[in-house]
Amino acid sequence: MKNRDPKVLRITQGAAIAALYVALTLVFAPISFGPIQLRIAEVLCILPMFTAAAIPGLFVGCLFANMIAGGVILDVVFGSLATLIGAALGYMLRKNRWLVPLPAVIANALIVPFVLKYGYGVVDTAIPILMIQILGGEILGCYVLGELFCSALLKRKSIFSSTSENM
Repeated sequence: MKNRDPKVLRITQGAAIAALYVALTLVFAPISFGPIQLRIAEVLCILPMFTAAAIPGLFVGCLFANMIAGGVILDVVFGSLATLIGAALGYMLRKNRWLVPLPAVIANALIVPFVLKYGYGVVDTAIPILMIQILGGEILGCYVLGELFCSALLKRKSIFSSTSENM
């Protein structure tokens, strides 16, 4: 289809990414939340490498997932902002596939422990330990699973070609 409207395509991609983020977070809810978590939806943090539509898509997906799951307001706001920061900075690093997930890993490792401590009252674990725990889950989700996902997408990168400024 050569007559695709790029704006409509970006909005559609962003909406699909958001929906997928929500679905993955909720399907894997038992491991998506808490002081030790592996949010499978973080595999999508590689998508800013392919399209700018991933920035609002990941943010809105995280926002809705946290709201639907009954997250406290600190989680809804700051957890989602961590995802937005990670996606926006990941997009800026899109020329290097190995750097794209790094901002998401760092933003979540720095922000989510405070959400756990002050939003959910996780008092039995110190902030630095929570940071290490979240860092581990983010590395697994963004880098280990994300790399598998990225490799699969690179074989089919034409699906992003009409909105990808970097390919």
